[in-house]
Amino acid sequence: MRDDLSVSSHSDGGETNSELECLPYSVQHEDEGVCLLVRMGPHRILLDCGLADISSLYGGITTSVHRGNLPPPVDLVLISHAHPDHARGLLSLNQAFPLLPIYASEVTSKLLPLNWLEQDPEDIPAFCHALPLRSPVEIQENLIVELFPAGHLPGAVAILLTYHTQNRDYKLLYTGDFFLSNSRLVEGLRLEELRGLNLNVLLIEGSYGTSRHPHRRNQENQLAERINRAITTGAPEMNADHCSVILPTPALGLGQELLMLLRSHHHFTGRDLDIWVDGAVATGCDAYLELLPHLPASVQNFARHQPLFWDERVRPRVRRLKAEDLATLGSTPCIVLTDSTPDLRKYCRPNTGPWLILLPEKIDIKVNQEYLAPTTVESYLLAQHSDGPGTTQLIHNLRPQHVVFVHGSPAYLADLTSLEELQNRYHIHSPAAGILVELPIGETFLQPSAPETNYEGELTELEKVITISLPDAITSDPRWQQFADTGLIEARWQGEELILRGLSQRELLNQNSVDLSRSRYPYTWSDLECCGTCRYQRGQRCWNPAAPLYNFKVTLEGYCPAYEKLSNQES
Repeated sequence: MRDDLSVSSHSDGGETNSELECLPYSVQHEDEGVCLLVRMGPHRILLDCGLADISSLYGGITTSVHRGNLPPPVDLVLISHAHPDHARGLLSLNQAFPLLPIYASEVTSKLLPLNWLEQDPEDIPAFCHALPLRSPVEIQENLIVELFPAGHLPGAVAILLTYHTQNRDYKLLYTGDFFLSNSRLVEGLRLEELRGLNLNVLLIEGSYGTSRHPHRRNQENQLAERINRAITTGAPEMNADHCSVILPTPALGLGQELLMLLRSHHHFTGRDLDIWVDGAVATGCDAYLELLPHLPASVQNFARHQPLFWDERVRPRVRRLKAEDLATLGSTPCIVLTDSTPDLRKYCRPNTGPWLILLPEKIDIKVNQEYLAPTTVESYLLAQHSDGPGTTQLIHNLRPQHVVFVHGSPAYLADLTSLEELQNRYHIHSPAAGILVELPIGETFLQPSAPETNYEGELTELEKVITISLPDAITSDPRWQQFADTGLIEARWQGEELILRGLSQRELLNQNSVDLSRSRYPYTWSDLECCGTCRYQRGQRCWNPAAPLYNFKVTLEGYCPAYEKLSNQES
């Protein structure tokens, strides 16, 4: 069965064959993980196993008695990195097929047990074999594997597979999760290591779609500034002169990046401040300490002068949170890093002062604010994957014949597959789970005609007022609710194209970075009766006890009968 979601934009000349195929068991459209079966000639390779339920790998047979009579569904397994959405099914897979070889980088092999913290470490066998970096290994006859550091997480790799035949070599690269930029604890993927591979197939993640992100250092500075403002000036909307900050985060990767940011950013170095680390995030920190020789040279140099994480001598103090510390938590401004749990009652107890809860964008962490101390919930961007320009940059550097997108929401992946710059050059695929993708390799390449351009919407100009009407296909997309959250947009020219970008509430409320009435945005709200100009709106919430929206999150264009205009002195 061919991939019915593929976009084939050019034709091959000469002979083709189907030595290469990809059957995705799961492509991480939501949170189901990534698990891809690749066939190269006679070899069956499983790339990652992020499935919580692996029964689909062996036809739904659930009993170990019957599974024991089955041959393994694949010849070998290669793991890109240790995050749960790529690795959580490995223990079950090993238990079902103990002789099935599983390979990863050395660092990943050491981090994998963090996926099963609920189990006794003695019950987790050392089933993962470590492969060297940047060194080709003939893992089966005529099948060569080579691992390249991919950024994103210590030990994360892009996996190059080469299948050798008498007539030619077939090459496939799987990126796993990759990041071109350097972060605090991981160096980014190096494009120069991958150029000139003569690649046939690229399996690539599209987590962020075509989104464009600020430079990584700018993201870090914005987050540090927001945290600094909270612990320094408190929460005026709650009439509080101090505010503690809590950051729920995945246990591995982002949590440690945040901790290093807080330790080394100029806003916090030398400050009399406690940073508390709890739960699996603390366990992840311990695992990183065991991997110090594998971390970047700058991190190793930092560790020569002071402890990498746990330190009660150098300010800010970094401490593991213990049960006896909870009684005083929040009595003075502090920062807490903990698991991505919706229940924060353990920390944000009544009478502990106000809390700012900061949630990472693009990671689905739900927080229940019921029964908590006064809290404000905001989001921040600290990207762990490459954005749209980074994704297309990698593709154009590798110049494969086929590009297969996985790992991302269907809408984001659709944005990537519809890019004209990709459609004109490559066979583009975005398969759903269970859809076989045949990957015929041609000897020649024929440039296709340009794809048909479809113009949608309507523009009406009346004197100085311009109205843009958008089609239902745009406004019915779930992303429209976020794009149109404030009702304001930023418009700029990019060559001959006009680029529209929605302005978020966070941008509008960040008074330290922009003055809406006098600066970069030519809008004035002074004459509008809405939540954005109401004296009781603070931190995206209504603080008027007489209002029906009291203590609820509001949008700036919202309105209620209890509206009172913000005075000039207050503005």
